[in-house]
Amino acid sequence: VESGNRTLTLAVFSAVLGSLQFGYSLGVINAPQKVIEQHYGRSLGVLPEEPLLLSENSTETQEVHPSVVMYWSLSVSIFSIGGMVSSFLVGFIGDLRGRVKGMLMVNVLAVIAGLLMVMAKMWKPHVMVIAGRCVMGFYCGLSSGLVPMYIGEIAPMAYRGALGTLHQLATVTGILLSQVLGLEFLLGNDYYWPLLLGLSGAPAVLQSLLLPLCPESPRYLYIKRGMVEEAKKSLHRLKGEYDPSADLEEMRREKEEVEKEAQVSIAVLVRSSLYRQQLFVALMMHFSQQLSGINAIFYYSTAIFERAGVTQPVYATIGVGVLNTVFTMVSVALVDRAGRRTLTLIGLGGMCICAVSMTVGLVYLSVYSWMSYVSMSAIFLFVCFFEIGPGPIPWFIVAELFSQGPRPAALALAGCTNWTSNFIIGMTFPYIEALCGSYVFILFAVLLFGFTVFTYLRVPETKGKTFEEIAAVFKKGMKQTPGTRKTGTGTGTSTELEQLKTDSQA
Repeated sequence: VESGNRTLTLAVFSAVLGSLQFGYSLGVINAPQKVIEQHYGRSLGVLPEEPLLLSENSTETQEVHPSVVMYWSLSVSIFSIGGMVSSFLVGFIGDLRGRVKGMLMVNVLAVIAGLLMVMAKMWKPHVMVIAGRCVMGFYCGLSSGLVPMYIGEIAPMAYRGALGTLHQLATVTGILLSQVLGLEFLLGNDYYWPLLLGLSGAPAVLQSLLLPLCPESPRYLYIKRGMVEEAKKSLHRLKGEYDPSADLEEMRREKEEVEKEAQVSIAVLVRSSLYRQQLFVALMMHFSQQLSGINAIFYYSTAIFERAGVTQPVYATIGVGVLNTVFTMVSVALVDRAGRRTLTLIGLGGMCICAVSMTVGLVYLSVYSWMSYVSMSAIFLFVCFFEIGPGPIPWFIVAELFSQGPRPAALALAGCTNWTSNFIIGMTFPYIEALCGSYVFILFAVLLFGFTVFTYLRVPETKGKTFEEIAAVFKKGMKQTPGTRKTGTGTGTSTELEQLKTDSQA
């Protein structure tokens, strides 16, 4: 078993390097904003050529030129657009040559993106950065689908949740790393910022060296390719010397199921009533992750801390990053014990309370000075609750909710949902904030309340169940519907309508 554990560790480590890169790219753009805006201004010819050697306070009062604002917003958000487009290709790339070769192929994109951004100063910086961010987004859309898919397929059932949560752990570690390196005295300065952005391609190089040593997913080999012997070899490499017949038997049954249900395309998945409940649950989980307002805090944390009256907001932001990482580790420890559903409920409920107290804190800030501590601790707790459940769980629960046939299509749709709502929040939050002022988080509190109720009513527990048993839970729900339409599901559909109403208001 020793050798097996070693291989499993190597395979999971190599895979989550992709997630590390995803996190790094998410967070890296936050710190060096003012420096990069100045470069954009110079290359667009709206700022004087020589760097402004004024004291810090006087640079801040300068109005940023509208075209610079536009190029800057594009540099931030083009990343999500790249991810939205490529998340649809996850299934295709994963099935083309296998999960491992798929992850290897897409690393080319990450290296290209890194090089584009490193060389930003050699040509027009705004064009180079936007091109690099776009390619990087395209890469991250693929990797944020392939990594959970691969880990979910190679993980032993008892550790499936913990290993699935590692995708999120690596992501938040990446965010933290990018925040630390983005400090002004490290790389977040006039001279080194292209290197700071370009470093996001570095994990890809390491991953490309490690992936050839990793075994291919046995599920892919057996169920997709029908290579029983190769699947056996891969299982032995992952689990050491043991009797694989039980695992092979489960895969054989699943293969039969798959042959009954042909490979499901995205269009079929959306239209088919068979998967409607699973799909609804999966997409709502991803919506709840993004529309909880967590990204609003990540993107604009520095500004929020300034309003709450912190003198050095950069360090407060890094504090959030550290908490983020610590609480994702807590989730890794708990997710196979407490269960997915419980943690999601605790997380969403806690975030809802935090959003309310954050609003109270920001509204009464001018009246009571101690309210700044209220809103700050609310921010920190908000992040903690997020990482306990709503952060890591949606990524791997989608892989658990679907059997091998519709899994790639479901992951693609869920990924696209995630990226799209990420993009919408990133683009609209500054405007919503200008509109609502201190009350902006009440909006998120309402959404969070809706998501908590939804989770309570609709999300099944998947801990410690085989993929078959999970599918059976939904099938059972399906079979009851025609008979109990009058009594049971009448109320069900009306609550769903209520939820849809609250969502459309949002």
